[in-house]
Amino acid sequence: MKIVKEALAGTLESSDLLVKVAPVTEERLEIVIESEVMRQFGAQIRKVVEETLAKLGVSAGQIVVEDKGALDCAIRARIQAAVLRGADQQQIEWSKLS
Repeated sequence: MKIVKEALAGTLESSDLLVKVAPVTEERLEIVIESEVMRQFGAQIRKVVEETLAKLGVSAGQIVVEDKGALDCAIRARIQAAVLRGADQQQIEWSKLS
């Protein structure tokens, strides 16, 4: 899936996160994670973000995650929503979202 425009998903409320995606000129994936719980859960947050992007087939783009203590399921859902919006997908491949 290719990110073709900027998109957002989520909020900055407690126990949620805001995900911003944007296209990049070079074919690279840039992931920036900011979290209030980075010391305790930073590795797990990065793992969930990377696995979700891989499952969606995203290999290029800028992904910015501003976490406020969200659970893994919320991280996956917000990443999926932001990527689908940023990829301007008209047809959703539901099997990739499980």
